[in-house]
Amino acid sequence: MEIEITQYSDVVITYASEYGLKIIAALLIFIIGKWAVNKITALTKKLMIKAKIDTTLVEFAESLIYFVLLLMVMLASLNALGINTTSFLAVFGAASLAVGLALQGSLANVGAAVLIIIFRPFKVGDYVEAGGATGTVEDVNLFSTIIAPLDNRTVIVPNATIISGNITNYSKKPERRVDHVFGIGYGDDLKLAKETLMEIMMNDPRVLQDPAPFVAVSELGESSVNFITRSWVKTADYWDVYFSQIEKVKLTFDEKGISIPFPQMDVHLDK
Repeated sequence: MEIEITQYSDVVITYASEYGLKIIAALLIFIIGKWAVNKITALTKKLMIKAKIDTTLVEFAESLIYFVLLLMVMLASLNALGINTTSFLAVFGAASLAVGLALQGSLANVGAAVLIIIFRPFKVGDYVEAGGATGTVEDVNLFSTIIAPLDNRTVIVPNATIISGNITNYSKKPERRVDHVFGIGYGDDLKLAKETLMEIMMNDPRVLQDPAPFVAVSELGESSVNFITRSWVKTADYWDVYFSQIEKVKLTFDEKGISIPFPQMDVHLDK
């Protein structure tokens, strides 16, 4: 009995002495390597930001650099364990092919991310409409684009969905045009209404004078004479001006006795 215990002890000691140091070395390589990867990635990001590289490219490059360096650390750890990384790479390549065929959609997202970075239809911070979502772009990674709508939700849109559809970038241009349609009654003073609408736009310091604001009768509707107004503003001021013009027109029309008709229906009952 004592002989068997001694034999088992010798086997344990042999394996421990043979593989114990390799396991410890592999763990140290992985732990230190992962720490170094985080530091290198953070430093690279800091340098790119300092060099004023586009934020979208910075976020994408950060993800790619982290993935590549971490893969190298994992291979180094396996090599320290005595695993032949050459054969491992061959197996990994074959497995990657199989996984790639199974995950064609995910790989399409990676390809779409590259196209977004190259052609730059938008960047982080832009207000866009893409992939069925409308909001501010918060991040572009290898697989998806994160969009935050005005109500502070988070919408994660696959990159392939964005590339395959229309993209509307509301922040691309420095200026945007605010369009409105306002109706007045047929009995109201048309010239007074037109002058009032022009004054409202001209008196707003956020409205640009070049291109000049524009007012015109656009339609003789069923119950109203409709005006169209167009004014150019800085993109950052768009929504503030859009809503304030509606409020200002209503208040000013009330002051000047200009009516804003609403749809009516006359019902006649036969006796």
